Amino acid sequence: MADARTSAEAGTGPEPRAMAIALTLVLGAVMITLDTTVVNIALDRLSRDFDAPLATIQWVATGYSLALGAVIPSTAWAVGRFGARRLYLGAIAAFAAGSVLAGLSWNIGSLIAFRVVQGFGGGMVMPIGMTLLLRAASPDRLGRLMSTLGLAILVGPLAGPVLGGWLIDQVSWRWMFFINVPVAVAVVALGARLFPRDVPETGRPLDVPGLLLLSPGLAALIYGVTTGGERGDFAAPAVLTPLAAGAALVAGFVLRALRARHPLIDLAPFRDRTFAAATGTLTLFAFGYFGTMLLTPLYLQVVRGESATAAGLLGVPFALGSGTAVQVAGRLADRVAPGRLVPAAITTSLAGFALFTARLGPDASYWGLCGAMVLMGAGGGATMMPTMTAATRGMSHARAPAASTTINMINTTSAAVGTAASSVVLSALLSGVVPADEGGALQALHRLSPQAHAAIAGRLADAFQHTYAFATVMLALALIPAAFLPRRTRG
Repeated sequence: MADARTSAEAGTGPEPRAMAIALTLVLGAVMITLDTTVVNIALDRLSRDFDAPLATIQWVATGYSLALGAVIPSTAWAVGRFGARRLYLGAIAAFAAGSVLAGLSWNIGSLIAFRVVQGFGGGMVMPIGMTLLLRAASPDRLGRLMSTLGLAILVGPLAGPVLGGWLIDQVSWRWMFFINVPVAVAVVALGARLFPRDVPETGRPLDVPGLLLLSPGLAALIYGVTTGGERGDFAAPAVLTPLAAGAALVAGFVLRALRARHPLIDLAPFRDRTFAAATGTLTLFAFGYFGTMLLTPLYLQVVRGESATAAGLLGVPFALGSGTAVQVAGRLADRVAPGRLVPAAITTSLAGFALFTARLGPDASYWGLCGAMVLMGAGGGATMMPTMTAATRGMSHARAPAASTTINMINTTSAAVGTAASSVVLSALLSGVVPADEGGALQALHRLSPQAHAAIAGRLADAFQHTYAFATVMLALALIPAAFLPRRTRG
């Protein structure tokens, strides 16, 4: 009744209102993806400005993702406690505040800390946005509205590297954070007008023991992976301890969630074959796909000597392929069974990654690399949204927050671990090419003469090629759970 009344006041029907809500959510999601892609372009410049090694600089990305993963588990409870509308607008405001602080950073430590603040706000944006959309959309239109939300995958990665590269080269890296503020103001203004007012819900207690198990567990796992890369030794006690502790905490959470009356994350949806297959697919695919997001800009700048602006422009084919595929696949998801659509999309992305990896070299043709990137992006865009749609289609109003929280937690955590793992592999391989000083291999590369750099360009390209091969294997493994998705449409 409340939703219908609000729609009437706005002069729109349910479907136009749902589309208006979706477009507002797109703007909020664009801000998050814009920030992520801009930071990937800026890693090399940040390494120079702060005189920090890749193992430290990558925490600008990994720390943000880690904060996202830490806050997502409590989102479903927070939606019931505070309301989706109020919480979403508050999360956008918190993200904007973190952006301002990040732009004012005075050293690498402060930048990483403020990126964590950003992550705590940004972590709630996507799961709450999906909750708002699931509640606004009818099941038979969910694919189309999810594809609209997927516009963020086109606009953010398309505009982010180009805009970010220009800001980094011509203005200052600080403005890649300050630019979030006007976007956040627009989202809050539109959301306050369009989102249905929160209605009182039966509050459930926060599963504090579950929260204390899951969030630190995820943090410890990612910390262990990253520390292993810094040390180049995964058998060291300082690496094994957080890895073992993280695994034990996550296992403890699973045991508690199966027995608790009001668990932090409801694991009941995993009993559904489609939900389980979809989340398994997302876990493996996001690990490989998003784990490579920092590799291409670094390859273009470190191996090929391109500017941040040029690196951003050369990433456009990837974003175009991804964003276009999201729109097409989102509409197909309402008519084509996920068991047919998703494996075909993964195979497309896999083919792109294989071609890109095979061509990667110090003098590789940009035309060939860009063609491969179109396939990489198209396959990724056609995989993510249809898989999420398959997992959430048919979820009740009450279960929507838990389902969207679980999916976003898995997606974010897999991306964070994948990013850390890619950084680990690349750092180890680069150290074998360049004798690392106390600043690390990347800093040693910055100090080489042009002649010395040209002499090892082939070996540097090989390091990136082998790192991409590692990610490609993870994409191939995603085909296994994807094979268990339904091969017939529901209804």
